[in-house]
Amino acid sequence: MLVVAAAEVVAAAVVVVVSMVVEVVVVVVVVAVVVMVVVVVVVVEVVVVMLVEAAAVAVPFAMVVVIFALI
Repeated sequence: MLVVAAAEVVAAAVVVVVSMVVEVVVVVVVVAVVVMVVVVVVVVEVVVVMLVEAAAVAVPFAMVVVIFALI
């Protein structure tokens, strides 16, 4: 009788520990995914800003080159 009760207590403890470990793993994975998404968004935003700035510099320069070429 005591052995069965002890086995039930151990099984319950194992279930609690495993559920806590699974919860921690899920939280870590969710945080990692959120961080990766934020990093990707920031990198894309920086690249887009760089491309827009490069276009803003290149277009007037190209217009000047075309104007001088036409003269």
